[in-house]
Amino acid sequence: MARPHRVFLLLVAFTAEFSLTGIFAGAVGVNWGTEASHPLPPSKVVELLKSNGIAKVKLFDADPKVLQALSGSNVGVTVGIPNSMIKSLNASRKVAESWVHDNVTRYFNGGNRVRIEYVAVGDEPFLQSYGNQYKSFVIGAAMNIQSALAKASLANEVKVVVPSSFDSFLSESGRPSSGHFRTDLNKTMIELLSFLSKHHSPFFVTISPFLSFHQNKNISLDFSLFKETAKARKDGRKTYRNSFDLSYNTLVSALSSVGFPEIDIVVSKIGWPTDGAANATSPTAEAFLEGLMGHLEKMTGSLLRRPVETYIESLLDEDQRNLSSGNFERHWGVFTFDGQTKYSFSFNQNSKKLVNAQNVQYLPPKWCVVNNNRDLSNASAKALEACSVSDCTSILPGGSCSGIGWPGNVSYAFNSLYQQNDHRAQSCDFGGLGLITTVDPSEENCRFWIQLDTSHSSSQIPILFQSLLILLTVWTQLKL
Repeated sequence: MARPHRVFLLLVAFTAEFSLTGIFAGAVGVNWGTEASHPLPPSKVVELLKSNGIAKVKLFDADPKVLQALSGSNVGVTVGIPNSMIKSLNASRKVAESWVHDNVTRYFNGGNRVRIEYVAVGDEPFLQSYGNQYKSFVIGAAMNIQSALAKASLANEVKVVVPSSFDSFLSESGRPSSGHFRTDLNKTMIELLSFLSKHHSPFFVTISPFLSFHQNKNISLDFSLFKETAKARKDGRKTYRNSFDLSYNTLVSALSSVGFPEIDIVVSKIGWPTDGAANATSPTAEAFLEGLMGHLEKMTGSLLRRPVETYIESLLDEDQRNLSSGNFERHWGVFTFDGQTKYSFSFNQNSKKLVNAQNVQYLPPKWCVVNNNRDLSNASAKALEACSVSDCTSILPGGSCSGIGWPGNVSYAFNSLYQQNDHRAQSCDFGGLGLITTVDPSEENCRFWIQLDTSHSSSQIPILFQSLLILLTVWTQLKL
């Protein structure tokens, strides 16, 4: 018979073999955004999370339907506060107490509680393009939320965080060892980090190898995708072979430069889009995420220390996201808008691949296309109108449907509006140029979507003209 202490040691070794990788890789979750005209029902999304072993989710608001769906799921949740609320939360502790009561406390009562772990004050409020819009109000808002949590006796269970943007830190030389925060943020960051450190909260931050690649010609695709063929970069004794380590260590240096070298880091957004830009494809996104997960698991290379958690951007595509950063913004999802897989991938350290959402309800198999038997001289103008109120990002340059040509791109635009408006016949009129068909017009690598049948929600009309530049680009493409 084995001695008790030997049995114990064997048990420890056995447990370590199965859990060590998960511990050292850090927890992995997803961002769950809801900026969609026809969102997948929250109950379906929670099923999708559970069937794919996703144990953590970061929200951008506190939608009651979403939180109710998460109740009893044991999924760790980050609840978001929109940027639009930051000023009022900074101005009034009463407002903060009311928000915490309505969006946190109520979900801690009863058996089907929501496992809320963080409250995120704002969504990247320090983004450079925002200027000073939120900067002077963020810390006060965070402090008031912290006080409200303490008053509700939840301060030990729920931590307050502020997600920082990828452009909040930099290194002009390109060397991570010279990393620092933007000069306009230095004072604010010291205040934020002091607050986080006092309350034992981590630093949430976006790391974006895709945007680094997209905006910087000196960063290669191989360097972004963790490829062994990538040309290495030197910084003193350290050698960098991927963009993630380069950005992450730049952040660590920035934190050290203001006196917080040991604060825990959570990568609150990281991912690779699958449409809307050059090299934004499903195979490339798969390569990036496989490379990232393998890198975090093995912890090889030059990373100074691990993130304690990592949140993939994002769970689902969203057809109403703002396009100010690029047409790819609506295509970050690991899954399509309807919960279908785009590629093979695993959120945990086993061979299990992604599982589709089940029993999804769609509108009938009908599409709106251009009627080739009509005078099409005005078709491009009508398509432009359709694109001003629906999602046409896939037919723009770099998009998966950008090569279908005219009048296929006109049909795509017509169908986008038709689907968004729940197959209402008048939304396929276009002055007599539209035609409703039951024959799928999809082409190779260009899917003409059928929208979800969402009886609980109606189509939302987005801003008519998000950007004159986008509309002019659509017009140019439709004339090709």
